[in-house]
Amino acid sequence: MVKKVYAYVTRYQDGVKQVLVFRHSNPEAGVQVPKGTVERNEKLDDAIKREITEETGLRNFRSMKRIAEDEWENDDGQVQRRIFYHVQVDQPLRDEWSFAPTGGGAEDQVCFHYYWIDPYDSNDLIRGHGNYLHDL
Repeated sequence: MVKKVYAYVTRYQDGVKQVLVFRHSNPEAGVQVPKGTVERNEKLDDAIKREITEETGLRNFRSMKRIAEDEWENDDGQVQRRIFYHVQVDQPLRDEWSFAPTGGGAEDQVCFHYYWIDPYDSNDLIRGHGNYLHDL
């Protein structure tokens, strides 16, 4: 079964918790949280760090906490083992930025536009990405 890690990267802005999301350069991909596939023999904690760095450019992780796991049938019928993390980073976080993912593959030649949302107002996220925001 394919394993996928999902990152709920959070910050506090004026005392309010916010979660990092992105718009894909392909509008049909919708609004998402950083995520990716765990590589063969890769530890989950290493996978989440790698995926966040490849997809956002962020580094210097202050804390990472696994908050949920489930089995999920993707829209294409593939069954996945999803592992969700709450992640905080030790660096100044801009309000918005764009980043070209460095992981290659299907993300080659795309750009992600990052911004912050209220985790309790996650209606814009694509199906499945907001399932565990209430656990932050």
